[in-house]
Amino acid sequence: MQDIDWNDLRYVLALARGHSFAATAREIKTDATTVGRRLRLLEEKLGTALFQRDASGSMRPTPAGEIAVARAETIEAEVMALSGALEATDLTALGKVRLTAPPSVISRLLIPKAAGLLSYHPGLQLELISDARNFNLTRREADMALRLARPADMNNNKVVARRIATLNYAIYVAAGKRDQAERLPWLIYEDGMTHLPHARWIAMQVETSGEGGALAVNDAEALLQAAVAGLGRALLPTILVKHVDGLSRVDVDDKTLPVREVWLLTHTELRHLARIRAVSEWLDRVFHGSHFTEV
Repeated sequence: MQDIDWNDLRYVLALARGHSFAATAREIKTDATTVGRRLRLLEEKLGTALFQRDASGSMRPTPAGEIAVARAETIEAEVMALSGALEATDLTALGKVRLTAPPSVISRLLIPKAAGLLSYHPGLQLELISDARNFNLTRREADMALRLARPADMNNNKVVARRIATLNYAIYVAAGKRDQAERLPWLIYEDGMTHLPHARWIAMQVETSGEGGALAVNDAEALLQAAVAGLGRALLPTILVKHVDGLSRVDVDDKTLPVREVWLLTHTELRHLARIRAVSEWLDRVFHGSHFTEV
């Protein structure tokens, strides 16, 4: 059996995660033809097939491939640990941090507060990924992630999770329509969002009132804009509405309103880096209303 190197295993790992030559090519930053050729060469070196196509056409590891993937993940973790240990000796927050969060949180909360962070740490590059999907930190799709719920897998030793804030909700209508609030229809989330507690709360109000929702959306930003436009009542996180003109808060029994937790997830191997700590501390300040001048 001929010697193999880490570059060979990078292709194995990327193919196991992407399930196609095209996805692997994007990850490795090459072309699909090169991926196929490198895989064939590696399989020749090892004398065994590492992948096979399933009924859907996706590339899946063979038993030998699963062993190679597991070993590749171990090597990847060790390389990351070495890189992190070396970078942790540098107390300057230099480099890129890729942070993913729900779209409304990024547009309404993080971007307006980013200037303070970037001016305080001029060597930092903040990459904000506005996406409601749960990016996989273990696979380095992101360095950090904000989630509006307690992570399902709290035993993942590759990810550190901590609760950094609580989101309180309130009902809002367009400015000038507060006296008409009870006659305005509810602005709701589309059916695919009913797994979310705040979406379920709105759906319950609609069902109790016996009225249909005026408009259904799939994002808090769209809900906010619809309320500003006077299309109905919206349930929104108070922290996102704090500086929005054109909305009035409707007083109700606060005990009935939903509350959500904000969790920050960070890859274990990165959490001690100066740039990661800088972003983590900034997020604490963002959610709790303090500024760099106060720290």
